[in-house]
Amino acid sequence: MRADGIDPRFVTILVGDNPASEAYVARKHSDCREMGIASAEIRLPADVTASALERVVEDANSDPSIHGFLVQLPLPPPLDGNQFLSRISPDKDVDGLHPENLGRLLRGDPKILPCTPAAILTLLRHHHVPTAGKKVLIVGRGALVGRPLAMLMSMKGVDATVTLAHASTPQLGHLTAEADIVISAAGVPDLIRSGMVQAGAAVVGVGISYDSAGAMVSDIADDVANVARWVTPRHGSVGALTRAALFENLLTLASAGNVKRS
Repeated sequence: MRADGIDPRFVTILVGDNPASEAYVARKHSDCREMGIASAEIRLPADVTASALERVVEDANSDPSIHGFLVQLPLPPPLDGNQFLSRISPDKDVDGLHPENLGRLLRGDPKILPCTPAAILTLLRHHHVPTAGKKVLIVGRGALVGRPLAMLMSMKGVDATVTLAHASTPQLGHLTAEADIVISAAGVPDLIRSGMVQAGAAVVGVGISYDSAGAMVSDIADDVANVARWVTPRHGSVGALTRAALFENLLTLASAGNVKRS
């Protein structure tokens, strides 16, 4: 890309001092150093006003040296994360969560994909988990994972039959027991247990929460591994692949932006 005059540059905007957010941002910049991608971090105090954050986002939108950036979520209240996702230019939206990019996914012709859904599909394909004609149950209806993942898994070429549920779905175990693939992004500790999963299923844990001691806990109970043919580990399931998808989006956007300018 550099030989073609493209030097991709990535920027993060971090508001406040949430320890988990700081860790996520640090990993992304570590990835950039490993890959040789230029990056920068913009840090703002937790009490930054919405208008001040908007100005920072608009500055990043208009800076031609920045090919992709993100506002790290969650934002401290009363800031509304959805408001700022909509303000990021769709041409610099490395998370793939701008309404225009989500709309293209819904239409079936995405330019880039939301990172965690893309990571999950990559994981399934790498391990040769069949999706065509299979019953996929997604537990979690959030805008970051559940809903865009449902769109992605039902697209032509993936061809799964998708059910979207959530932690309050009645008789959730009946749905999980019928599914060939169970993907949980609910953030409820040990929500999916061995008695809820059919033998030979693929089970992907995305949702995490924290116990009283501050330890990270998966949606997937340990005993699921005794039943499922494929199951993600309790820790480190799709995080690295999610970041890989983000940088794939960065390179796609950088290449597209170079074509527009040339």
